[in-house]
Amino acid sequence: MHRILIADDNDANRELLEAYLVNVDCEIETSIDGQDTLDKVASFNPDLVLLDVMMPRLSGFEVCEKLKGNPDTSRVMILMVTALNELGDIERAVSAGTDDFLSKPVNQVELLKRVENMLKLKGTADELERLRQYIQDMEESN
Repeated sequence: MHRILIADDNDANRELLEAYLVNVDCEIETSIDGQDTLDKVASFNPDLVLLDVMMPRLSGFEVCEKLKGNPDTSRVMILMVTALNELGDIERAVSAGTDDFLSKPVNQVELLKRVENMLKLKGTADELERLRQYIQDMEESN
């Protein structure tokens, strides 16, 4: 079962995203700020993080950079969810390593399709990594 972490400092936003995802077959956890998000990623091990940009303690940009820069978390999919829509913000999200972004107010159909696609991509990437490791193990045993 997939795991999704919803990272947003606003209670109403977290509740709305959770409600939108109610029919997705996944476990959901939430976090309330940037540092809490990093802690939850370490303990919950999500496949996907829905990451708000404007959060206390660490911004979504900073969280994304830390997750993507760490070999242990670099394969976690990140969907930045933001009210920011200036070109510079999008470029900053991309340079921080986000896999995709979604503008607020969030459209439920768009969110569900992006989540579905990102979870499929994550599953494919995980399977590819398992096969790569299997081949490497086989080569080393010969």
